[in-house]
Amino acid sequence: MSDITKKILKKIKQYQTIVIARHVGPDPDAICSQIALRDAILENYSKKMVYAIGSGVARFKQYGNLDKVDVKSLKNALLITLDVPNFYRVDGIEGLNFKEVIKIDHHPFEESFNGLEWIDENASSTCQMVADMLLKSNLKLSLKIAGNLFCGIISDSDRFLLSYTTLDTFKIVATLIERTKLPFHDLYNKLYERPIEEIRFHGYIALNLNVTENGFASIIIDGETINKYHVDVATASNMVNDFNFIKNVYIWSFVTYDEKNNVYKVNIRSKGPVINEIASKYHGGGHKFASGVRTPNKEDIDNLFKDLDLECQKYKQEKNYKAE
Repeated sequence: MSDITKKILKKIKQYQTIVIARHVGPDPDAICSQIALRDAILENYSKKMVYAIGSGVARFKQYGNLDKVDVKSLKNALLITLDVPNFYRVDGIEGLNFKEVIKIDHHPFEESFNGLEWIDENASSTCQMVADMLLKSNLKLSLKIAGNLFCGIISDSDRFLLSYTTLDTFKIVATLIERTKLPFHDLYNKLYERPIEEIRFHGYIALNLNVTENGFASIIIDGETINKYHVDVATASNMVNDFNFIKNVYIWSFVTYDEKNNVYKVNIRSKGPVINEIASKYHGGGHKFASGVRTPNKEDIDNLFKDLDLECQKYKQEKNYKAE
């Protein structure tokens, strides 16, 4: 076990009140790591007050319930943030009186949270990091906790297809399965089963994807289309990895407009060009090949698309030059 994980576990043991938070607009990795860590602490320290907070997402209820608690009433808490590199994107902590903060994240470093920080860009997911820490400790690990960690790893690595899947990822998953006798085949149905509306929406994206000659693919999905297919604004983001294997497409981006919050939600993926630096220009960020942006301005989307298309052009030229 590393020194940083020993320090994290020591702090968890020390505090009576612990609040676990993650980024806004959560994905399975964020939700699963959050609920798994909460449940693991409660299973081993039943007298502690441990809360997993933030806005709930209906389609993720299968992983467990979040806690409804007035964070302003909590005093001297330990705050643990998961899967989020920017403090302003931590969901649900406004007014929380916390004494110390622990940051666990697999995104590239963007800012310090002024506490213990465990950042591992080589990890496939935050769930991988939490699983590794729990497996190397003396803490009990239930089947439900292992199942959530497995689902987060599988989701964020896109079934081990993405480039940041490492040998460690496979070792940790294998240990989870071996130690808990995890029925992992059954969990795939929970992860990938979709209503017919989402299947039809997937077809709509495929039919309307715009592809430039430089290899940049994009689509902007308005509220009317979201309502027509009876999906929500987060549905497209859950499908973005499905378009990883389009020949001669190097970067692709799905944009949905959230009418309720007046914001464009942008998901960007890449098969070679680095995109997180471009995303940061528009107050976004993420991994080198998987990033996102949120902006209320359509002009930002237009400029972002131009930058991404130009990056594809540069990448294509370099690729052709090396091939000669």
